[in-house]
Amino acid sequence: MEATTPRKPALGFIFVTLVLLVLGFGILIPVLPGLVTQFNGGNVAQGSDSYGLLVGVFAAMQFIASPILGSLSDRFGRRRVILIALAGTAVDYVVMGLAPNIGWMYVGRVISGATAGALATCNAYIADVTPPEKRAQGYGLVGAAFGLGFVIGPALGGLLGRYSLRLPFFVAAGCVAANWLYGAFVLPESLAPENRRPFSWKRANPVGSLLALRRFRGVVDLAWMYFLLMVGNTIMQSIWVLYMGYRYHWTTMEVGLSLTFAGIMSVVVQGGLVKRIIGWTGERRGLVLGLLVSVVIMASYGTATRGWMIYGLIFIGAFGGIAGPSAQALITKHVPPNEQGAVQGSLSGLTSLAGIFAPVFGAWSFGMCIGDDARWHLPGIAFYEASVLMLLAIVLAVRSFRLDDRVGAAA
Repeated sequence: MEATTPRKPALGFIFVTLVLLVLGFGILIPVLPGLVTQFNGGNVAQGSDSYGLLVGVFAAMQFIASPILGSLSDRFGRRRVILIALAGTAVDYVVMGLAPNIGWMYVGRVISGATAGALATCNAYIADVTPPEKRAQGYGLVGAAFGLGFVIGPALGGLLGRYSLRLPFFVAAGCVAANWLYGAFVLPESLAPENRRPFSWKRANPVGSLLALRRFRGVVDLAWMYFLLMVGNTIMQSIWVLYMGYRYHWTTMEVGLSLTFAGIMSVVVQGGLVKRIIGWTGERRGLVLGLLVSVVIMASYGTATRGWMIYGLIFIGAFGGIAGPSAQALITKHVPPNEQGAVQGSLSGLTSLAGIFAPVFGAWSFGMCIGDDARWHLPGIAFYEASVLMLLAIVLAVRSFRLDDRVGAAA
């Protein structure tokens, strides 16, 4: 369905799309682990394993589909792919809300993962409408949209979850349906016809899309650095609800409020301060600074002895969020306009690859260290693992910078 009135593509349009998308996702965060644990007879350790596998199935499907959708967006435009992705997400939420057992939860995740190209396409949209020197600020807007969605979503999900663990799924489906209507009637196309290119299965398959990154100088190390960043963040996100409930005995509402505070801080930093911070540090130093903050904060999450300390760590850790926009901006500067969708699909594929292993690994580590037969009682183990990954990401980032400098000096 094409828009009837021409509109000039702008960040404001995609910002609304991202807020509605994240709002639907955020609503489910406080209740999905609880529902999965309920399907496992209330056993937290078994529930954490099932939850990790559930997230992994979604990520596996996303890994396969994201490069395909990214390449399709380079051929047919961003808007159509966003609409397809949103439709799949809405169906997923309805299926999970009606699921009578854990098997149907997997069916829903397969559907959603197969159409989960909205975020990658939104990132390509941002590259379409912003000049290279302003892309870090533009990708900061993505973080702000995530933050705003998390301000409202988890708090609403926690509130609705007090009445029924299934009610938030239907509310989330309504949010995504509203998002689809917005995309169908309001969101303009951002990719000009002259910047489109033919679809190729060689570039669209997940392995081929990752190998294709080698064609762009300086992108490979940055891409793998981005992958480690996503693995660390995904580990944290995948065990947040379970860890806070186990370590500090937080209720669903308390977990929702912590995520709401994290969302507020994300809006403040990425929506308002990214431009100033990166303007002061530059994208390279901003990336390294953000990663260093994350190294310290991840380790501190696993060490904090009181629940109230988590809020202080969230406050400081929000400044680590400048790493993502800095990385995205640096990568897009190496890529021509007619390949932004494919590259963003590749990055989304790396994010999905992180989502396949990170939740399973994080949940397994957590469950292994809290079980009755645990050799070491170490509930914060997954956060320590995430901290080490962030440190390795710094090594790759610095190596990429040195390569760029050598090639630039030789040119």
